[in-house]
Amino acid sequence: MASAMSNQGLAGEQEGSMGRRKISIIGAGFVGATAAHWAAEKELGDIVLVDILEGIPQGKALDLFEAAPIEGFDAKVIGTNGYEETKDSDVVVITSGVPRKPGMSREDLVDTNRKIVESVVAKVIEKSPKAILIVVSNPLDTMTYLALKSSGFPKERVIGMAGILDTARYKAFIAMELGISVEDIQALILGGHGDEMVPLPRYTTVSGIPLSQLMPKEKIDRLVDRTRKGGGEIVNLLKTGSAFFAPSAAAVQMVEAILKDKKRILPCCVYLNGEYGLKDICFGVPVKLGAAGMESVIQLALTEEEKALVAKSAESVKKSILELKL
Repeated sequence: MASAMSNQGLAGEQEGSMGRRKISIIGAGFVGATAAHWAAEKELGDIVLVDILEGIPQGKALDLFEAAPIEGFDAKVIGTNGYEETKDSDVVVITSGVPRKPGMSREDLVDTNRKIVESVVAKVIEKSPKAILIVVSNPLDTMTYLALKSSGFPKERVIGMAGILDTARYKAFIAMELGISVEDIQALILGGHGDEMVPLPRYTTVSGIPLSQLMPKEKIDRLVDRTRKGGGEIVNLLKTGSAFFAPSAAAVQMVEAILKDKKRILPCCVYLNGEYGLKDICFGVPVKLGAAGMESVIQLALTEEEKALVAKSAESVKKSILELKL
């Protein structure tokens, strides 16, 4: 096929980059293509963009690579409809799936996205058995659990992107409310990626100052509620799609922490086996991210009220996981 030939030609033109790390991004939609953009600009490694639609990954990859002389990054970017070019990837970001539309919950996507994620994981692990998988597909916690079980990978190497995005939204709303820099806010969100997520105002600070000293509880509660509904707010505004700038940036922050062995403490969706009193579930908690993937779970001391919110969120996630009938 002409596109396969052009893809091979582009790969040939860009050879000589074997020493760099390889990042494969499955799904060349808004989230996948934007993740490729962030990763290329940060020069995290060479990038393979994969999609089943003929010409879409090839065109977006070529367009992105043509931005390299302008922005001055040396990451190579190729697009393909197959998985051969993903061979020996260090990190694979899975964005494939149907996005939410107005009126849909993340759980509405279970049946459709299950088939997509299972197929993608099977092809990815065949070519890259040592890769670390980052799952972005919704419903996030359920698809992370599915990817873990269907890949057979250890729990350290299958991680869902959710908490970083949810926390970023929370921080953004706080910065907007206080009229301050987003860089000075430290915050954390636990739980499932949905309306039952658990923001922790008690652990939220601005340059070390507790948030409770900077705004009243009613205002904090309002921001917490907006954070829980943050994804839906964007879906309703866009009408024909869902968020992609922040989700892709969050996924690439995880890629960077892993490839640079940064040992970042970040909220991610990982498999729990007793931590926080939860078992056999993929759930959002703070973890240490480094070269081995999820290197440890950070267990926080929670109040009784916070524990109850975590338990409620976990019930919602478990209900969704049960729909997989694994």
